[in-house]
Amino acid sequence: MRIMIATPLEAELAGRIAAAEPAADVLFDPALLPPPRFPNDHRGDPEFARDAAGEARFNAMLADADVWFGIPGDTGPSLASALARAPAVRWVQCSWAGSGEQVRAAGLPRATLDRVIFTSAAGLHAGMLAEFTFLGLLALRKDLRRLERVRERRAWDHYPNGELAGSTLAIVGVGSIGAAIARAARGFGMHTLGVTREGAPREGIDEMFAMRQVSEAFARSDAAVVTLPATEATRGLIDAPALAALPRHAIFCNVGRGSVVDQAALIEALQGGALAGAVLDVFDPEPLPPDNPLWTMENVVFAPHTMALSIRENERLVDLFIENLRRFSRGEALLNRIDTFEFY
Repeated sequence: MRIMIATPLEAELAGRIAAAEPAADVLFDPALLPPPRFPNDHRGDPEFARDAAGEARFNAMLADADVWFGIPGDTGPSLASALARAPAVRWVQCSWAGSGEQVRAAGLPRATLDRVIFTSAAGLHAGMLAEFTFLGLLALRKDLRRLERVRERRAWDHYPNGELAGSTLAIVGVGSIGAAIARAARGFGMHTLGVTREGAPREGIDEMFAMRQVSEAFARSDAAVVTLPATEATRGLIDAPALAALPRHAIFCNVGRGSVVDQAALIEALQGGALAGAVLDVFDPEPLPPDNPLWTMENVVFAPHTMALSIRENERLVDLFIENLRRFSRGEALLNRIDTFEFY
């Protein structure tokens, strides 16, 4: 088996992959990969370019490999271009939790989708996104901006604060991210309402609702968090009526994908006082245009789709890959296999 490291990776982690499968030939040449712009950058410097000899060598390595660690170029179009020159590849381990979006964007023919297994990094970012969710909830409930103004004025003000304990949190989507958020919510003494497609019971969730009951769950909530991926079924799922069901004191969070939420309706609710605040790591479109009001709204905790990234991400991705490599070599089902019909 030939394994191609197709995305920037630390040499010691590439060595771990080689040690985990001694019979495999690991193809890894850092000089042919774009230098990372920051730790665990899977795309690398966009100004990087290989010379003609380097490009020929890189393409030959891709074509010789049975397995790719990472998508060359880390985009849908770059995936399509690379696969067109690599008829032997049988499995691609992607680096995004939502890598189904990249596979869909590649526009691959059905024959390629049937030949190649794609696996995502789903689950690796759950803890990071749960931490960001509660960073935002605490910042808004404790009115961090007010505290900053108090400090600037050197004023010894005393006033009551909101709290999370005893409040209710709706979690839309109870996969790995939703489950991590639910675990954190229990630590803060919150009551959790889970919302999934059918509303079947889930361990660690106090009450479950079907997606058709999302407004009912929102009406009972002091905060709501969306963790859903971008699919045709989820586009615009959290619409104006669903947002309107939330109480005026509620905080709305989105750490899934921006396309799931009617962003214009969310902005209107925040500007008009129909919602107390929002915690957002994802937007529609991305990058968010610089004139969008979400950039400057004081009741929004804002992150430019970066809160899933961890300084330990590559370690976790390699751990997942090694487990899947073991399964692949034994003909077992792989973890996080992407459905190439729903691209999730």
